[in-house]
Amino acid sequence: MTDTRRFLILLAAAGSLSMLLGAWAFQFIGGLAPCAMCIWQRWPHGAAVLAGLIGMAFPARIIAALGAVSAATTSGIGIYHTGVERDWWQGPTSCTSAGGGLSGMSGADLLNFEAAPKLVLCDEVAWSLFGLSMASWNALFSALFVLIWLRALTRPS
Repeated sequence: MTDTRRFLILLAAAGSLSMLLGAWAFQFIGGLAPCAMCIWQRWPHGAAVLAGLIGMAFPARIIAALGAVSAATTSGIGIYHTGVERDWWQGPTSCTSAGGGLSGMSGADLLNFEAAPKLVLCDEVAWSLFGLSMASWNALFSALFVLIWLRALTRPS
């Protein structure tokens, strides 16, 4: 029962849903605003959850393949984001300190607390556990979800 395609699809999709719920909890309860790359990592999780919902009714191999691609995509973005945070490579200039961050803003813009922008840079770690940032944890857990989705490909429905 626990090694059927339907169960594995549900397990992997539940993993992506838990990652989304965790990200939203950090954002809305913990007050940690996400950077642009954090948002990018959420979209493939949403696609994996949608694949899981479809897979519950129609547990075809193509659904498991789409879930695996979604999980691999968010894992890849997480690896890229981790590299940006650790200065292994440069990230998008639109959300890193190398891009200027505050450039283009006047002193009045910076002092206007009512309309103050929430500037969250992609190359700064907002939270970590055991030396790994949220992007790193996303990459690791999402890689595990890829394995579960791939296992679902090989199992009977």
